[in-house]
Amino acid sequence: MSHYFTNDYIKSNEHTINVIIKDAKLKFIVDNGIFSKKGLDFGTRTLLENIDLDAIKGDILDFGCGYGPIGIYLKKMTNAKIDMIDINKRALNLAEKNAKLNDVEVNVFESNIYENINKKYDVIVTNPPIRVGKKILYEILFGANDHLKENGKLWLVVNKNSGAKSLVKDLENAYDVTIVNKNKGFYIICAKKR
Repeated sequence: MSHYFTNDYIKSNEHTINVIIKDAKLKFIVDNGIFSKKGLDFGTRTLLENIDLDAIKGDILDFGCGYGPIGIYLKKMTNAKIDMIDINKRALNLAEKNAKLNDVEVNVFESNIYENINKKYDVIVTNPPIRVGKKILYEILFGANDHLKENGKLWLVVNKNSGAKSLVKDLENAYDVTIVNKNKGFYIICAKKR
């Protein structure tokens, strides 16, 4: 079975979904072979409803952007400069289409983890791809430290059934960690660079 973080060929079936996050009304084109094609997933929604929008300024990275809900929502709600990366080419194509559909300017590009990242960010936001396994997941989350500016923050969402408690303990070795909220098993985590 193909996963959303690969570029295996899966027959396309694009369709549009309507999403309301707080006061923002957004539309997204979704497709087969990407994460959460039926609608905005609960984890991402919970992350976006709990993120401190006042802290979203400067340079922001949406890591693993998929079809673009995180980066596009943050651009709609703030004046931040948003970069959006993914390894899935179909997701990147959709993210570009969705930025135009929602009338926002963001920078969408391909990157395998941080290989195409050449700057530092004030904030990195992600609903990380848990299915990649712990080794790659930790490369993403701990690698973020090298790509954050001084006092930069990593915002993420993780389900308790996907090891949120042990992940928080591990993150505390590299970051000042705050559990911002817990909702139906989803942990919203803000990890500040030391």
